[in-house]
Amino acid sequence: MSIHPTNITSKKYKKLSIQVSLSGFSFCCFDTLNNTITSFNEVQFNTLQQAATIEELYTDSFKKYFELKDSYDEIMVIHSNNLSTFVPAALFDEDYMGSYLQYNTKVFETDFFTYDKISNYEMNSVYIPYVNINNFLIDQIGSFDYKHANSILIEKVLEGSKNNDDKKMVVNFTPEHFEIIIVQNQKLLLFNSFEYQAPEDFIYYILFTAEQLGLNPESFQLELLGTITKNDPFYTIAYKYIRNVTFLDVSALQQKNSFSTVQNQKHFILFQS
Repeated sequence: MSIHPTNITSKKYKKLSIQVSLSGFSFCCFDTLNNTITSFNEVQFNTLQQAATIEELYTDSFKKYFELKDSYDEIMVIHSNNLSTFVPAALFDEDYMGSYLQYNTKVFETDFFTYDKISNYEMNSVYIPYVNINNFLIDQIGSFDYKHANSILIEKVLEGSKNNDDKKMVVNFTPEHFEIIIVQNQKLLLFNSFEYQAPEDFIYYILFTAEQLGLNPESFQLELLGTITKNDPFYTIAYKYIRNVTFLDVSALQQKNSFSTVQNQKHFILFQS
């Protein structure tokens, strides 16, 4: 979906980005003239409200924030789930999008599939968006564009690997799942998403993936991103088994906002949208 063109005399130089999931959402406002983030908020749904529909949870939350009722030149909605995959442009057929996803997630005939073009890297991100959330947002905020969170993530990670011929693993950690990305000088070597229950699951998938690509835990670089912190048992177990563990450098991103390093790592995708 596209925003209707705005007359230059009514241009507000403001953009709204909303990252949506089933457990909550976050949003930020951009000053597009100065390329800065002017405000940010995060909403986590109360797990005790499980009887409520997702639309009801969003409706209640939207009433609390005046920024969501404001006018913008552009609105971007980012769908955050693990229902996505990447397909080289040369192998992509729009009529068979569901077949690309069936190997890493359960798909149904009633699912709605769509894709994002990642033109700079000649690939497409195929995914299942939250149709019910999209419908809710159309009623609330009107027209908008939408992407998958992993489309933004992969593009930024690939950009950051330019002129680096060493294979690097980036892990984007969330409370529900984590993504493993392996890149080498702007080439995507692997992308996969994993659900987990314990730190042992986390390190198992990392070490198994490293083994499949011939990465030595004593030498390869692991960069962490998302909700993981140094005080986290997931970080502790990664640091125990892998020699070179760091957090993805977000210093360039921080120049565009006033938020902490931890917040920029946690909301890397939203802030880059």
